[in-house]
Amino acid sequence: MATNTVDFDKIKQLSQLPEAGAGRNFATDFPSVMDQVSPEEWQARVDLAACYRLVDLYDMTYLIYNHITVRVPGTDQFLINLYGLTYKEITASSLAKVDLDGNIVWKPEGTDYGINGAGYVIHSAIHKARNDINAVIHTHSVAGMAISAMRCGLLPLTQNAMRFDGHIGYHDYEGPALSMDEQQRLVADLGPHNAMILRNHGLLTAGASIPEAFNLLYQLETACQAQVGALSAGFDGLSTPPQDVVDLTAKVFAPTTLRPYGLLEWPAMLRKVEAETKNSGYPHYAS
Repeated sequence: MATNTVDFDKIKQLSQLPEAGAGRNFATDFPSVMDQVSPEEWQARVDLAACYRLVDLYDMTYLIYNHITVRVPGTDQFLINLYGLTYKEITASSLAKVDLDGNIVWKPEGTDYGINGAGYVIHSAIHKARNDINAVIHTHSVAGMAISAMRCGLLPLTQNAMRFDGHIGYHDYEGPALSMDEQQRLVADLGPHNAMILRNHGLLTAGASIPEAFNLLYQLETACQAQVGALSAGFDGLSTPPQDVVDLTAKVFAPTTLRPYGLLEWPAMLRKVEAETKNSGYPHYAS
């Protein structure tokens, strides 16, 4: 495979990387935009901000890096975090709006934060190719990176992992995801699935909604954690069920079999965010 080309000027433009910090506005007190957007967009913003907080609460963050996006209802634009905020700081009104061509359509007035170029490359490719997907999450958790570096990939060692058997893609590492050349291969490797392991890189999940994408991420992350722990016994000490049992488990947890997982769980997740971020010193996620 030929080496990818990177438009570094475009990446710098998206990220608005500072030449120097002096005089730049990196404040995080963003005024509410609830009255400036449609009720549908506001709800998408609130759910996305809650998802950022949940990924933080479940210890899947990586400093200011990584990205979660949601499509603005009824448009080809998506919302994404400003590049420079921790997930604890993200609010509904701090999210930038980007189109599929990489133009920042809107961001909080006066801020010098941009967006992560890799976030645009990965997420715009999936949002453009998959109309059934409205939310995309990408993480660099320790367990996710560990599994991404294993030739065997995710093994059907636990119920959490079995749900992904035959329902997960794998994408070979091509360097930091900053090249538009990679987009077509990312989409092809994801295929019809809503989960993918980016080899030597991390995890990606997607869904028709933020609740579904987050629930899938939680299942994938815990499956990776369990595999890392189980491998401490060595491969010879592992036990896996017969393939017909694995197949049945995967079918049970398919979103079209019983229910789309994540929707029932979401109100409980919001209660968790409310309870565990109260009096944290950080702004309320729905502000």
